[in-house]
Amino acid sequence: MEMDISLLVPILLGWLGGLFVNYASDVLPHTRRFSQPVCPNCQTPFSWADYLTLRACRNCGTRRSLRTWLVQILAVASFSYFWLFPPNVLGLPLSLIVLIYFGVIVVIDLEHRLILHPTSLFGAVLGLIVGTYIHGQANGWLTGIGLSVLGGLVGFGVMFILYQFGALIAKFRARKMQADDGEEALGGGDVYLLGVLGLMLGWPFIVNALVIGVLLGGLFSLIFLIGLLLRQRYTGEALMNFIPYGPYFIIGAFYLLFL
Repeated sequence: MEMDISLLVPILLGWLGGLFVNYASDVLPHTRRFSQPVCPNCQTPFSWADYLTLRACRNCGTRRSLRTWLVQILAVASFSYFWLFPPNVLGLPLSLIVLIYFGVIVVIDLEHRLILHPTSLFGAVLGLIVGTYIHGQANGWLTGIGLSVLGGLVGFGVMFILYQFGALIAKFRARKMQADDGEEALGGGDVYLLGVLGLMLGWPFIVNALVIGVLLGGLFSLIFLIGLLLRQRYTGEALMNFIPYGPYFIIGAFYLLFL
């Protein structure tokens, strides 16, 4: 009975964490700041009571998106799992903060192909704290800071090189399509994200996250193309579709931090 009551804590915290991920994902891509959320269909502002209780829009009746409910469910499940099996590396409080941050990055990148500067700035501070904490326990705090910063520089530097290579691919794509729609093989936000993840993981573990992210992104692209072939919808233009890489690098970092 005591165990059942204690589970109410992570369930409540997970629900609140999910609300924050949804809120940040709803407002930051449009206003770049914490502002009043609006209905995505009619742009009518939600009252805070309606928004936090996940009610439909009172003006047009549009219900909350499937993503909203999935985030809430996954947040509650994740918080409950971490509560029952606390991560050894970071401990529970810091792990939950990282989990919320990852959630915001993944949702925004999947929906908008954006990694925002405000989230990167916050992530840099969080990443330095996490990286110093991880490496400082075994190597001393000054060494921990150094390894965290080195990881950030390596992540940023490698991704910057890949970004420049991606820019060449984007130019080739624009010539093939005879139009420039502004799409990028890798966004500038991905460069900052790898800097953040480098700070979190430190040296040399950022290399592992890079390899995992690239492999997962390539595997997804391969599955996508095979799916098009099986459905007989493959055309040369399918190769011109870029995918958001941020979530795959997040998966790599999550694996290294928690699994």
